[in-house]
Amino acid sequence: MRAPLLVLLLYLLAALFGEFEAARASWRDETPAYNRGRLELRYLPPLSRAVDSDGVPHFFLLGSDNLGRDVARRLVQGARIAFRVGVFASLLAVPFGTLLGLLAGWFGGPVDAVTTWLSATIAAVPSAILVLAVSLLAGRGLAGVYLGIALTTWVGVYRTVRAETIKHRGRGYVQSALALGYSTPRILFRHVLPNVAHLVIIAFSLRFPAAIGTEVFMSFLGLGAQNEPSWGVMIANARVRLWQGVWWEGTFVALAVFGLVLAANRLGDALRDRLDPTIPS
Repeated sequence: MRAPLLVLLLYLLAALFGEFEAARASWRDETPAYNRGRLELRYLPPLSRAVDSDGVPHFFLLGSDNLGRDVARRLVQGARIAFRVGVFASLLAVPFGTLLGLLAGWFGGPVDAVTTWLSATIAAVPSAILVLAVSLLAGRGLAGVYLGIALTTWVGVYRTVRAETIKHRGRGYVQSALALGYSTPRILFRHVLPNVAHLVIIAFSLRFPAAIGTEVFMSFLGLGAQNEPSWGVMIANARVRLWQGVWWEGTFVALAVFGLVLAANRLGDALRDRLDPTIPS
């Protein structure tokens, strides 16, 4: 569990640095360094040193792209966008699915029928098509990606929490709370929810890398981040130059995506093994 945490911490530090760099450029009303290119510096391989037309020296740790922009700086900005999407989309999907699952599992009847029908309808539509549709309706940009991913990923959380709530509804501690006259909100949020909280934490840790992968796909299609170096944008930019031997941009982006998604999935598996009481220790 320590190794995935350390890897995620490194990505988080890179994302925070990217936020600082982007905010500083915005505050100064200047072109960010990661978007600043010079054609005389393009297609430089990793570990290159070069001097631009103004006599300013540059060092490219991971090489430069077709516009002479620093690939390493753009990778850091890609981590910033990935964390934004992963966190915000999960914060929309997981609480929504948890709330509906609690209500459906507790009240049953018409509430359960309506929410189950809604979840089945959402699940019947291929997630990629639904995300594309929502993103197009909401407009290009990250806001549409947040909403599209959230609308397609709450279903799994809902089903898990609903099943657990139905199971806990008949247990002794809930029956005792009902006999004492506790209100429904108090029972749900102070008694039932803490007993299913481990599932919510696990769901968040698993939805996070899934949201990042979806954002990369959306940006690759041109429907995600706009005028920002998302990893999907960088992959789309790099793929057309692979035949020219410019391998470094696509390679390092692919490794960055792989490392973040793998670490997040490993952490999710570790949390499930640690927190799920049904799994023997």
